[in-house]
Amino acid sequence: MAPKSKLKKRIPVLRTYLRKTGRAPTLQELCELFGVRSKNTASLMAGQFVAAGILERTPGGRLALPPRKSLSLKLLGSVAAGFPSPAEESLLDTITLEEFLVSRPDATFMLRVDGDSMIDAGILPGDIVLVERGRQAHNGDIVIACVDGEWTMKYYFKTGRAVRLEPANSCYETIRPIHSLSVEGVVCSVVRKLG
Repeated sequence: MAPKSKLKKRIPVLRTYLRKTGRAPTLQELCELFGVRSKNTASLMAGQFVAAGILERTPGGRLALPPRKSLSLKLLGSVAAGFPSPAEESLLDTITLEEFLVSRPDATFMLRVDGDSMIDAGILPGDIVLVERGRQAHNGDIVIACVDGEWTMKYYFKTGRAVRLEPANSCYETIRPIHSLSVEGVVCSVVRKLG
């Protein structure tokens, strides 16, 4: 099979991976993704993906996602969510949704919410949460955590050495780790598409 036809078949697989993870793969992950053993082969593939503009290399040589062309929207003013007030439209600024929602793009990933344990926090099934890695979790933060081998999203509380994860739905119980707890990130935004 010619290199170009191999690349054409590999691009959709890579794009699916990028959509699922929100980040560029490592060479080892490229090996696993495409069933090759050699990191040299993975490095050649990476070079093809870079040449095609799907990935780029950082100054340190690591693979990264290329900067996206952001959609800029006009911020026209504010609207009352309480008592009605006269509406005035004036261009206040132009911002991108990324600027508004994400402060550390290199450390932020998205997850789709499955389940209703956080509905009283306003997080519904089907919502998208933006999660920031490397941020210290504080009491009351909503975190993504691996508890005894199971992933969950809950409120984080720590008293001394004891940690508990609280749901935002009275149908669910507090989780207290028995063997292990790993906080992978803090939820920083929730996105919901209406209609």
